[in-house]
Amino acid sequence: MSNHALMPRDPVPALNVALTTGERFVLGANPGEKFDLVVFYRGLHCPICAKYLIELERLAPDFAARGVQVLAVSSDDAERGRQMADKVNAKNLKFGYGLTLKSARQWGLYISAGRGKTSIGIEEPALFSEPGVFIVRPDGTLYYGAVQTMPFARPPFQDLLGAIDFAIAKNYPARGEYTDEV
Repeated sequence: MSNHALMPRDPVPALNVALTTGERFVLGANPGEKFDLVVFYRGLHCPICAKYLIELERLAPDFAARGVQVLAVSSDDAERGRQMADKVNAKNLKFGYGLTLKSARQWGLYISAGRGKTSIGIEEPALFSEPGVFIVRPDGTLYYGAVQTMPFARPPFQDLLGAIDFAIAKNYPARGEYTDEV
């Protein structure tokens, strides 16, 4: 089964995941004032994810100040989800876990098969999703999306902050929406 790209300005798939705090996150139920930033990460086994999420935790107050609600989510189980939240010392960042691979695929994420232990000595799950970063409008439509086939060269959160500032100031529309013949 192949991946399908989500289309800008169209509704994103449902997202309903448990949080490490014991609550649930249901995308759209209580959206950010301007946007929701949904960051799909590979899991506890990924050292690059940890570095990326430490940066997101650091910048989470800057996103919040702009009316952007932030969620990091993976297909890890509750225990591994909590361990990752602890590893990045999450205070501002919501951590979701238990993303189903079916849901990951609906979001257009790539799926990888586990290949044993990673460089930090943690076993990869049998199957897990590769990274994706999505900015969703409060009406549930896609504003920005980036998916990756592997953990490297992800969109920098500092750049996304600048993009959000520009988008809000200029009322910039979602792009990449054209679907007719070319």
